[in-house]
Amino acid sequence: MREDTQSRSPVPETCDPIQPTVLVLDFGAQYAQLIARRVREARVYSEIVPATISAEELAARCPAALILSGGPASVYAPEAPHADPRIFELGIPILGFCYGIQEMAIALGGEVPHTDLGEYGFAELTLLGAGESEDDNAVRVASLLFEGVSQGSACWMSHRDSVGTVPPGFVATARTGQTAVAAMEDPVRRLYATQFHPEVAHTEYGQQIIENFLYKVAGLEPSWTMASIIETTVADVRAQVGDAHVICALSGGVDSSVVAALLHRAIGEQLTCVFVDHGLLRKDEPASVVKVFRDQFQVDLRALDVQDRYLALLAGVSEPEEKRRLIGEEFWKIFFEQAQALAEGGKPVQFLAQGTLYPDLIESGSKTAAKIKSHHNLIPFPLGVHFELIEPLKALFKDEVRQLGLELGLPEHIVWRQPFPGPGLAVRIIGDITQEKLDLLREADAIVREEIDAWDSERSVWQYFAVLPDIRSVGVMGDERTYGHPIIIRAVSSADAMTADWARLPAELLAKMSNRIINEVAGINRVVYDITSKPPGTIEWE
Repeated sequence: MREDTQSRSPVPETCDPIQPTVLVLDFGAQYAQLIARRVREARVYSEIVPATISAEELAARCPAALILSGGPASVYAPEAPHADPRIFELGIPILGFCYGIQEMAIALGGEVPHTDLGEYGFAELTLLGAGESEDDNAVRVASLLFEGVSQGSACWMSHRDSVGTVPPGFVATARTGQTAVAAMEDPVRRLYATQFHPEVAHTEYGQQIIENFLYKVAGLEPSWTMASIIETTVADVRAQVGDAHVICALSGGVDSSVVAALLHRAIGEQLTCVFVDHGLLRKDEPASVVKVFRDQFQVDLRALDVQDRYLALLAGVSEPEEKRRLIGEEFWKIFFEQAQALAEGGKPVQFLAQGTLYPDLIESGSKTAAKIKSHHNLIPFPLGVHFELIEPLKALFKDEVRQLGLELGLPEHIVWRQPFPGPGLAVRIIGDITQEKLDLLREADAIVREEIDAWDSERSVWQYFAVLPDIRSVGVMGDERTYGHPIIIRAVSSADAMTADWARLPAELLAKMSNRIINEVAGINRVVYDITSKPPGTIEWE
């Protein structure tokens, strides 16, 4: 009989038990982020780390449990990633999915034979029960992992290799029609694994399986809530800032708005927000931002109307990247002017707050970071100017930021604000920027958003807006020839904006938007609907 490691505490004395963390070891799976999100949905904090992390580095992170993700490689491929086998000796509860079960098997003495019997898509799960070891002739008992899971339920498979022989001490606890070892476990060492993917919605009891591991195997409590996040973050910010002053660029978008509300709760008058109205925002947005933060939250808000400055800057500029460059550089120039003014007024700024999210950090940590997203690391500080960064949302996904905003008391129209590019309407106007074009697009876009908002009460459409192309078209209105602008409506469905499909809006809704735009926005005589997916297109036009 092996030593019962379950009685040993895997957490070093230096670890903080207040916020237990589940680490997801990423073997290159497309679902790694999804696993972390599923753990968080169970109200347990989780983070993603490279699968190649050493046992020492991992132990230093004090994880309460580990989950091994799937991955695209074969465990026998020459460059396949492999976990440090010593992680299985740390006494930490571990759950593996797909590639993770194979990695666990080969590390602990099992066999993963090469076969051509891959299994993809839905499969029916047959539960086999569990025991300490078949070799011990132990009494077979129901697996903690499958408690509450129905016999014959659907699971999602996506693999070619699979475990043929389980390691010593393990027992197979499930199979499917084509996979003999669809799940295995060693309950004494608290090592569990499935060949299928519990993290995807296609697995009928997937979330139940994950919660069984977290609650029943690892003994964790569902204590990671929005209220606890606010409490912890407020304490962290106060400790970091002390009595220094913080400046925050407030765009009115959900990320910067939540940062502002959170920091105001933490440090009050030590926070100054700068809102730059460059004239490229959507209808009524500047007034809405000022009302919420100055009137409701009573934030020290510097709202700057610099529309004329931007119109002069962008006059005659039609190349998209040049627009972005000019708008971004001018924004930071204005922003740093305000920081200097604060210093001259007796409030020297030491910290800059920004809305970096957890996916930003994940992408920046990858080999392709420069190709994915790096803007949050590229603030163009002027010569001799430097601020320490405060990133209070860096552990959160976008949907969690929205939940946090509601918990902080932000109104829904800000929390559920449509994604909006930094350069604003300038990159939704194809060609050069004029006041006339901005006015036309603002009015048409407001109609699009108003009508889809009213129709889409379930928020099933990810993003929707209007685009003004750099052409004119002939039309007939009131028996007279017109030569006006067309408007393009863009609406997409997506889970994460990495890929997107055009939204199948009802014909009646499209007709209503078209009629309203043409009748209510003078100068528009044609409306078209963009039915391009991403890829090959992008969500924005520029």
